[in-house]
Amino acid sequence: MVAVSAYAAWLVWTDAPAYRFAYRLFHDNQYMKDKLVEWGAAAPIIFILIQALQVVIAPIPGEVTGILGGFVFGQWLGLLYSTIGLTLGSLLAFALGRWLGDAYVRNLVSEETWNKLGFIVEAEGTILCFIIYLIPGLPKDMVCYLFGMSPMPLWVFTLVSTLGRIPGTWVLSAQGAHTAAGNYLQVMLLTAIVVAAALPLYYFRDRIMGWFRSRSS
Repeated sequence: MVAVSAYAAWLVWTDAPAYRFAYRLFHDNQYMKDKLVEWGAAAPIIFILIQALQVVIAPIPGEVTGILGGFVFGQWLGLLYSTIGLTLGSLLAFALGRWLGDAYVRNLVSEETWNKLGFIVEAEGTILCFIIYLIPGLPKDMVCYLFGMSPMPLWVFTLVSTLGRIPGTWVLSAQGAHTAAGNYLQVMLLTAIVVAAALPLYYFRDRIMGWFRSRSS
């Protein structure tokens, strides 16, 4: 792990071509879309890897890649590829949190996230895990590391976090697919329905997490 980190730092420091390519891939949405189309049959595998990496290192919001998956692959394949990638990335982040422990995770997550969600490391509740991945506005990628430090078994985290991510992932994939097909009215209707359903959860997310935090103390 130290060797990998040192190599990554060297790539950034020297502004190597591999670093410039990765940076542009993760920060230029149009470039990523064009590359996925260009890669042809290999595109699904590369997209899955991109989705996994964006969980572990979080260089771009997952919403961007979720929509892009639907745009390039269609609604259902986009959902499938995104789900596989997000699950793999979540498992890796969970494993890193469990392996490297408190010192690593505390340096990784922000102080605000730790103060609000640090209680997760003492929790084991599957309902809590599912709700966190269902509620919009919570730092789901960083939460993977926190659950890695908790008593939760790996297989339980895998199942529950994947199920919790699917509704949001499907919405993003559907938005991307309808946009690619030029069905802009459907995109607007879907967005309006999702916003209406998700807004209460987003608005009360801190209260919901506060309730779980009080029960775990």
